Amino acid sequence: MSPILQVENLTKSFGDLVLFENISFGLAEGQRVGLIAKNGSGKSTLLNILSGKEGYDEGRISFRRDLCVGYLEQNPSYPGELTVLEACFHHGNTTVDLIKDYERCMETEGHPGLDELLVRMEHEKAWDYEQKAKQILSQLKIRDFNQQVRHLSGGQLKRVALANTLITEPDLLILDEPTNHLDLDMTEWLEEYLRRTNLTLLMVTHDRYFLDRVCSEIIEIDNRTIYSYKGNYSYYLEKRQERIDAKTVEVERANNLYRTELEWMRRMPQARGHKARYREEAFYELEKVAKQRFYDANVKLDVKASYIGNKIFEADHLCKAFGDLKILDDFSYIFARYEKMGIVGNNGTGKSTFIKILMGLVKPDRGMLDIGETVRFGYYSQEGLQFNEQMKVIDVVQDIAEVIELGNGRRFTASQFLQHFLFTPEAQHNYVCKLSGGERRRLYLCTVLMRNPNFLVLDEPTNDLDIVTLQVLEEYLQGFKGCVIVVSHDRYFMDKVVDHLLVFNGEGDIRDFPGSYTQYREWKEAKARHDKELQVAAKTQATTKPVRTRSDEKRRMSFKERREFEQLEEEIAELEAEKKAIEEALCSGMLSIDELTEKSRRLPQLTDLIDKKTMRWLELSEIE
Repeated sequence: MSPILQVENLTKSFGDLVLFENISFGLAEGQRVGLIAKNGSGKSTLLNILSGKEGYDEGRISFRRDLCVGYLEQNPSYPGELTVLEACFHHGNTTVDLIKDYERCMETEGHPGLDELLVRMEHEKAWDYEQKAKQILSQLKIRDFNQQVRHLSGGQLKRVALANTLITEPDLLILDEPTNHLDLDMTEWLEEYLRRTNLTLLMVTHDRYFLDRVCSEIIEIDNRTIYSYKGNYSYYLEKRQERIDAKTVEVERANNLYRTELEWMRRMPQARGHKARYREEAFYELEKVAKQRFYDANVKLDVKASYIGNKIFEADHLCKAFGDLKILDDFSYIFARYEKMGIVGNNGTGKSTFIKILMGLVKPDRGMLDIGETVRFGYYSQEGLQFNEQMKVIDVVQDIAEVIELGNGRRFTASQFLQHFLFTPEAQHNYVCKLSGGERRRLYLCTVLMRNPNFLVLDEPTNDLDIVTLQVLEEYLQGFKGCVIVVSHDRYFMDKVVDHLLVFNGEGDIRDFPGSYTQYREWKEAKARHDKELQVAAKTQATTKPVRTRSDEKRRMSFKERREFEQLEEEIAELEAEKKAIEEALCSGMLSIDELTEKSRRLPQLTDLIDKKTMRWLELSEIE
């Protein structure tokens, strides 16, 4: 593989804050690399540096000559007057420039240089460029190509920027949180799209399934240094832990030696005057190692939830619509104590609206919502990041509570609580205005959890949170002694946290699935295959005409064949009834995982039996 990017001894700082120091790495053609680091460690800054949008203090960056680079920013922006389609052509590339040259040529009298332009248009396949842009936009659920950018939501704008980046087919694709604002279907489409292409990829994402399936190498920024792992995310987890364990042993050994050397250094100067100078220099090197601090990503956050009674909430015949768009259609549900529910569905099916109805922020058109008296909500919303920019991190938390009760007489100070969410003592005294987007999300999460809620409602909690924070949150939710509702597109997070799913299919169609997200996807794929087989069988049956054999002699049905013919009619009717019952049961959402698996296996067997018996019945029906 030929190298296309080389980074050597790169250093970047903002004032006293050093993000990374003397880091070096390279990318070769066809490599798919995931970049991992805690929020605030410089992931987005590094990507901005590589794309040329930001400078750096020291070091060298070398690209292969004529390399085409595509960059998806975390928060892209476009002029508001552009249409969606125009935005896809906004950040120019050679193909876009060629199309503009062609259009100018056609508008000029005599069409100078047209022959050369036609050859280049054909060579670069520029004729299909607009059609390709429309296809990718449609896959990302953007279908109004003439809508102005100023009217798009943040999520829609991110998807337009993603389409803009993909259609250029760059040699090197740099993606900063590409799965944010994508629903599950779009995330899986993008995952498959990237796996099919041969481009080189450098990506920051918190979606661990996406990372595991797309990337073949992981690089991590930790403590201002970069580490490389030649494998996917699962391999990285294993090797990273080995590195941390080895480093911990090294620091402990250095600490033991440091105490001995410190005693020697504290003696009177004349006592060490005859000592070798190298020992004093070695002491300062040893001190650097001994004073290294590691903030464990696997800390446990054991905050006791306040008491919650048996009555949680009951939804009774809820209805909600916005014009012709149905969100809830006669929806009823009784929420159980300690239940952990995940909500999934495509964008626009009403997931966030349902949450807001539950929280009392939106009123239903009809129906009642009865919430228990002991329920104490903790609500993490997509729009909830509202802080005083001039406050320090520690002050934001102390304004809510100086001390957080953990239960059993244990308590955390505000500073200790922040350390569990990976805010170092130094970071706690940063001003809010200096925090990265992910650090703000992490701080917001702290303010929600520290109020000791017994019912957590989390609307897209994984957006912009780093993987380390997600691991802390997952472990906390797994042991949480209360109720949880999570709306998320993060498949790994959902598999870890929830017991069952509420699936929003759109137009008020809501189904309860008794299992994890992975099990739901497996069931959905099996059902899609079965439905396709049914369509093929029905089409085959409709187009297949029985062949009559002409004979001078008329053959009559024997007694045995007559009995078989009558029996087949009864058997086919029974099989059809069984099949219909299984299909209704599968759609009911009331089956256990074992029942679901058993019935999913039985369906294709029934289809085969019905087809065989039907064909035999047709053969016998041709006999007089």
